[in-house]
Amino acid sequence: MTEPPRRRPRADARRNRDRLLAEADAVFREQGTDASLEGIARRAGVAVGTLYGHFPTRRALVSALLSDRTRSLLERGQRLLTEVPPQALIQWVHLVVEHAAAYQGLAAVLADGMDDEASELHASCVRMTETSERLIARAAGALRRDVTGADVFALMNAAAWTREHMSPAQADRLVALTLDGMLTPGCVPVPDGIPAPARGRAAAAGQDRGEGP
Repeated sequence: MTEPPRRRPRADARRNRDRLLAEADAVFREQGTDASLEGIARRAGVAVGTLYGHFPTRRALVSALLSDRTRSLLERGQRLLTEVPPQALIQWVHLVVEHAAAYQGLAAVLADGMDDEASELHASCVRMTETSERLIARAAGALRRDVTGADVFALMNAAAWTREHMSPAQADRLVALTLDGMLTPGCVPVPDGIPAPARGRAAAAGQDRGEGP
C-alpha cells in the first residue's frame, strides 16, 4: 500500500519558519546561542509555541540555521581532500574556526553535538571530524612527528573561542603561530591571504638551503 503524498507546509507556516530563522540569526549574533527563545519568537511576531512547533529544541534551531553553511563547509572539505595536503589542512582549520565561531557559544554547542548521538547536530559534527582526521592524516609528512590529531582539534577549539571573544584577526594569529610550531622546518604550506608566521619561517628555511634571495 502506497503512502499518501506528504502535504506541503502552508504558506503562512513557511513564512513563520523563515521569520524565526532570520530573527534567530540576528539574536544569536547579538547575544550568542544562549539567547532567549521566547525573545526570538517575540521578535518574529509569533507565539513561542510556534517556534517549538518548528524547532523542538535549541539544537534543532541551531542546526537549521547552520544547514546551508554546514553543507558548504563539508563540500569544501571534500574538495580539499584532493588538494596539496599541507595547504589543504591549513585552509580547513581556518574554515572550521570561522564556522564554529559564527555565534558566541556555538563552538561549545558543536562539541556537545559531537558527543550526543541524539543531537540534531551530531551527524554533521561527525562528518566534520572525519574530514579533519583525513586531512590531518594526508598532511602527516608536513607535520612534526609528535603532532597528533588531538593537537589540531585543540587548536581549532581554542581559535574558535578566540574568534568569539576577541577578534578574527587574533584568532588567525593564534592559528598561524600554532601551526608554525606544528610544521616541519622548511615546509611552505601557507596559502596566500592567510596571515602566517609560517610563511616567514619557511622562507628563511628556504634561504638556508639556497632557495631564496
